[in-house]
Amino acid sequence: MKRRLFKTGNSIVISLPQEALESLNLDAGADVALEIDRQNQQIIIKPAEVPLAAAGIDEEFVSQVNTFINRYRPALEELAK
Repeated sequence: MKRRLFKTGNSIVISLPQEALESLNLDAGADVALEIDRQNQQIIIKPAEVPLAAAGIDEEFVSQVNTFINRYRPALEELAK
């Protein structure tokens, strides 16, 4: 589906059709994650993940996991290949 970019203030905006929002269970005000795929020249918009702490997991544990991931990210990315 083709969409047009337009300027609003100092931002460039794209409108998303209602059917696309409904299929992702999104509405105005929802948080989304934006990814740039430079290799394929794509912008990927998807629903933002719910933080683990909000899902009822202990915040200290979440903090420890995040520290581990940040410290060992290169090794984890190599293992994931």
